[in-house]
Amino acid sequence: MPYDYFRLQRSDNHMRKELPIATAPKDGRKITVVWTDDDDQRNESIAQYRTLAQLQAGGGQWDEADTGWWTFTDSKTQRKIEPTAWISEMDDDEDSDT
Repeated sequence: MPYDYFRLQRSDNHMRKELPIATAPKDGRKITVVWTDDDDQRNESIAQYRTLAQLQAGGGQWDEADTGWWTFTDSKTQRKIEPTAWISEMDDDEDSDT
């Protein structure tokens, strides 16, 4: 993986770090992810990893292929996406060790 794969951006008192999606939390919290759409447009979206059990609890017919990262594309439409990275945001005070 090239060195510049990991990106750091500083804004106000926050540090944004782009990390591989394999390291993203899959505990149900919503995080910012980076993904590419069908037009090769890079996107940053709020997304949530949903297990089969979580999907089934919401009703409808789901199978293992539906497990993964989901985001809203508008106020009524959700879409399963394949993110390549996620954004870790932390206060500068939290980043004092690195």
